Parts: sequence; structure tokens; C-alpha cells
Amino acid sequence: MAKRALISVSDKTGIVEFAKGLKEAGFDIISTGGTKKALQEAGLEVIGISDVTGFPEILDGRVKTLHPNVHGALLARRDDDSHQVQLNEHNIQPIDVVCVNLYPFQKTIEKPDVTVEDAIENIDIGGPTMLRSSAKNHEYITVVVDPADYEIVLSELKADGETTKETRRRLAAKVFRHTASYDAVIAEYMTQLSGEENPESMTVTYELKQSLRYGENPHQKAAFYKKPLGSLFSVAQAEQLHGKELSYNNINDADAALQIVKEFDQPAAVAVKHMNPCGVGTGETIGEAFQKAYEADPTSIFGGIVALNREVDGKTAEKLHEIFLEIVIAPSFSEEAIQILTGKKNIRLLTVSFDGIQKVEKKLTSIEGGLLVQDMDGFSLEDANVTVPTKRQPTEQEWAAMKLGWKVVKHVKSNAIVVTDENMTLGVGAGQMNRVGAARIALDQAGEKATGAAMASDAFFPMDDTVEAAAKAGITAIIQPGGSVRDEDSIKKADEHGITMVFTGIRHFKH
Repeated sequence: MAKRALISVSDKTGIVEFAKGLKEAGFDIISTGGTKKALQEAGLEVIGISDVTGFPEILDGRVKTLHPNVHGALLARRDDDSHQVQLNEHNIQPIDVVCVNLYPFQKTIEKPDVTVEDAIENIDIGGPTMLRSSAKNHEYITVVVDPADYEIVLSELKADGETTKETRRRLAAKVFRHTASYDAVIAEYMTQLSGEENPESMTVTYELKQSLRYGENPHQKAAFYKKPLGSLFSVAQAEQLHGKELSYNNINDADAALQIVKEFDQPAAVAVKHMNPCGVGTGETIGEAFQKAYEADPTSIFGGIVALNREVDGKTAEKLHEIFLEIVIAPSFSEEAIQILTGKKNIRLLTVSFDGIQKVEKKLTSIEGGLLVQDMDGFSLEDANVTVPTKRQPTEQEWAAMKLGWKVVKHVKSNAIVVTDENMTLGVGAGQMNRVGAARIALDQAGEKATGAAMASDAFFPMDDTVEAAAKAGITAIIQPGGSVRDEDSIKKADEHGITMVFTGIRHFKH
């Protein structure tokens, strides 16, 4: 009796060649629906699924493989005499190879005009069931879900008449990953559809984008995964135009740069080192913006990552070319810019889509043995209940400087202080254990430029020492959340020095 292979695929890449190879290896082919039609049109003899089940496909194809004649053939143990007796009793012939991939649920819900009805109809039921049955019984059954595995299966069948146990187990593991990922996408869609904010369990799935040479340090193994249906404004969705492959640290830094640059509508440039901004600049042109970002900290930008929110033109590319940068990321590069920048072998040039960057995603942070989940911090100054508790109101120039500082400080590791004028950062104090320490770092970096500048703080002042330090450096405007039990001390100190201070009522901790 000939061995049997069941083939039912949505992705028909290479399926005719695979089926021909199975035929040459002595298999009879069972198939369904569109797959059966495609194989028959290619001249292959195919057994219809209804001939196996003795029952027609019903409910518009919703029920066709959910039948004991199929699942008995898949789940029976070949080394169990009682199983074999039952197969013979019910005239069920075993199936030895299963090649199935699933209804394109993800591609369906990616369509901008998709309806809920279309989405639901593309939830595969029979396919995952056959895959799981076959994978459970991989001791005897070769189950294939990925066209990339067709060649290894055929080569082993040709060489030995059967696949190896190691191959069957590897393919079974891939099946369970595949069905788990498929269900995770469905679960996320249905959870969002139902409006459930904190479901009793959370299943997430990611697709391998790149194996990395190492992680943060050479002794750490690492890989880069991307989220299905994730934001297009992402390093995971970036197109690399030039340069060697991204490293773990490159990816983290590039993401940090993108999160900052998306805060700005006007031309803006952001330079990042170790996930903190070392320079942020805005201007009438992208070239002017980059010049400001460079001037903010010409030392730290060396070996950094630069993100820009406008096309990189030739003039800007010449400036970028003058210093050593790991990555330049932008919506696009002019032909002249590419010609200039590709003169450096190792610089990475990336483009990302700046469309749809307002999409709010969840931020997932792993801890040992667990996962923290929160909304991304998309709160802007326009959302805040802004008050001015000091005697002096801000000037137009001070407002502009404070707004820039507030956009930047939310992306600086806490405790965070940023000193700015209306066009650029002048000093950044990041990740300090006390706020006045962060302020001193930022003020020292700003130096004389702090005179007449603004200071932004990611959280409130627990005492008036930060205001005192700002006043001594020449700061004239401060923006901070407020909310300390000692706010009055800071207000009094600001009034004493003629500083205008704005309370936003919202903090931006970033740990």
C-alpha cells in the first residue's frame, strides 16, 4: 500500500514541485479546495478529501478535514496494536506526511478596509488542528508548515525512503511555534476588539528578523525579533541602504533616537549615545537642525547615532560625513547624499516610514521571571494642565525653549535635567541618583550658554536646591511637573531670582 501525504496550503509557494517530489517518492496525494485544484492543473493525480472522509465539504468549506478518517490517520500510534486494529476496523489508512499552512489571518487584518467579518472568516480551524495532531505524532509523521523545509524533506525521502527522527522533531517544534504565533495574533486582535485592557493572560509573538553577533557585550548571545503588525515607524521595519549589519546596541540606540525625533514637527535632528540624547537641534532646514545637534555636544556625538525627520540632502550629508557616526536614520536620502555618505564603508544608513507614528503601542519590559506592560509615554505638553505659579510669566522665547526641553527630557534616563534654548539642547544630565546632581551635570555642560536658557526636569523638585543651582548658572525659565510637598519652597526661590517656572502636572520618569 502506498504511503499518503495530505497537502492543504494557503501559501502555494513551491507546492507543485514538492507534491511532484512526493509522487516520485511513491506517495499518494490527498488534498482540498484550492490546493487540490492547483495540483490537478499541474497534471498531478490527487485524492479529494471527501473521498477520504466519505463526507462532503460543508458550510462553505468551514468543515472538511475535521473527521475521524483524517485525525485517526494522523493520531494513531504505529507501535500500538490496538490502534492498528481500530484503523483496520474503520478502514482508515495512515497518513505519513502532512503539509499544511494556514488561512492568511495576519495579511487579512493588515488591510486598511478589513471588516470584522472578513477577519473572523480567515481564522483557520481545520489547519491548526491537523498540524497539531501531526506534530504530536511526529514519531511517525513528517509535518511541514514552511516551504523552506520542502527541500530537506524531499532529500531525506529520496536518500532513505523516510525522514530522520531529528528532522521530524525539528519540524514538529516549528509547527507548535507556528500555531502558537498564529493564535497569538488572533488573540491580540480579538482582545483589542473586545476592549479588554488587562486580560488574565498575555500571549505575544515576534518573528526573527536577524541573528546578532552578540548582545550588549561580546559574551552575551542575542537576536533581533520584530512584532507582526507592529509600527512601521520602527527600527524593526527600517530599510538598510548601506553599511554593516546592526548590532544589539545599535538597535537600542536607533530606537531611542527615533522616539525623540518623532516629538518634533519642524525639522529636527537627534544625536544619541547609550540611549540618551547628547544633542538635539531644530531649524528652518534639516541641515541647520543637524548643525545645532552637533554643536550641542561635539564630543559625545562621536560614534553616535543620528536620527533626522526630513530627507537628508547633499549639504547635510557633507556635514554628517565629517564625523564618525555609527548610524544615520531618516525618512529618505537624496541620491547626492547617498553618494557622499556611502564613501564611508561602515556607516549604516537606514530609512523608516514617518507615516502613522502616532500609533500607541504597549511597552514590554522583561524582568527575571516576569513581564511589565504599560502604554508608551505619548503624553505631550498639549495634553497637560499647564500652570505658572511664579510671579513672572514666560516670554515667547522662554516658552519655545521650555517646550523643546520638555520634549527631550521625557526621553532621558531619570533623574533627568535638560538645559535648552529655543533651538537646541545645551546640557543633558541623565540617570543620576538625585535631581540636583543631574542639574549640575547639565549646567556644567551648558556653561556660559546657560545664561538666559531654560531648564526642564522629568519630575518635581523635592527641595529648592535645584532652583538655586539653576539661578546661579543664569537659567531664567524652568519647566517641571510640580506636585512636591515643598513646591512652595521652589516657587519662592524662583521668585527670589526672577525665574519663571511652569508646572505641567505630569511627570516623565524613564528608568
